[in-house]
Amino acid sequence: MPALTVAAVARRLGVAPATLRTWDRRYRLGPSAHLAGSHRRYSGDDVARLMVMRSLTLDGVAPAEAARVALAAELDAGTGQGAGARGPYLVSVPWRGRPTPTAVIDAVLAGDETACRHLLELPEGDDVLTWWSELVEPARAALVTRTVLGQPGEDPEALLYGSVLAALRRRTAGDRTARIAVVLLLSGPGEVRTVGLHVLAAALSGHAVDARVVTGLLEPHRVVEIATMANPVAVVMLADGRSPDLTVVHALHEAHPGLPLFLSIADEPSAVELPWGPTVHRNRSLTGLLHEVLAVCR
Repeated sequence: MPALTVAAVARRLGVAPATLRTWDRRYRLGPSAHLAGSHRRYSGDDVARLMVMRSLTLDGVAPAEAARVALAAELDAGTGQGAGARGPYLVSVPWRGRPTPTAVIDAVLAGDETACRHLLELPEGDDVLTWWSELVEPARAALVTRTVLGQPGEDPEALLYGSVLAALRRRTAGDRTARIAVVLLLSGPGEVRTVGLHVLAAALSGHAVDARVVTGLLEPHRVVEIATMANPVAVVMLADGRSPDLTVVHALHEAHPGLPLFLSIADEPSAVELPWGPTVHRNRSLTGLLHEVLAVCR
């Protein structure tokens, strides 16, 4: 790893240069390399220790204690990784066990797709919704608060979502369990990210439900045609944005009044006008949606 400037390390860690100078002054977590005719530079081991420091402070450890652990961390010479670290992580963590949201964020910001996919691996037997709520969703929530300067082709959010979708594909691949029903899942019209739908679809698949995510142009007449052809037992809509276009919900209810519709939408004036009743329901959590849809399927 080449010796890096304060600005380069700050970009890599997602912190301000002033923060690095404070850690250097207070905790001796500063640059150790010196190039003739230039300022001191951060070596690979220096960056690895700063990764430990940052990971621990993000997880709520006091800065002084985090610095003590970072300075005591045993590093593999020349790699900048913690001894015994699993896989090709650019992130050095002083613990073992299950991945943390902080480790996922570090891998994403480093652009390390291999590490990100390894961290987000969904082991057989693990609950999909627990994996989502305890690992993926905290990482996603923290990532959207960051401002990142990326090179062409670098998109941290796309890397995270791609790794999540890959984990879900591996989890459901080859599952030939007999399906008990078809359920359609769609996002709010115009919303790009549909990863929550895929998580819910994977959870439903684990209960022998043929869950299908509807993507692309969600015009009301097209969605009604798909519902007519697929003959689902329920339709789920997740709308993360404000003031979602709910025309498709009205169209589905009008064309198939007995079809259960489960919605996760914000409290907006447009939601008041929905035909709430025996077949149109609202639930704000993926777990709640899972149980309500399963009750209809059975």
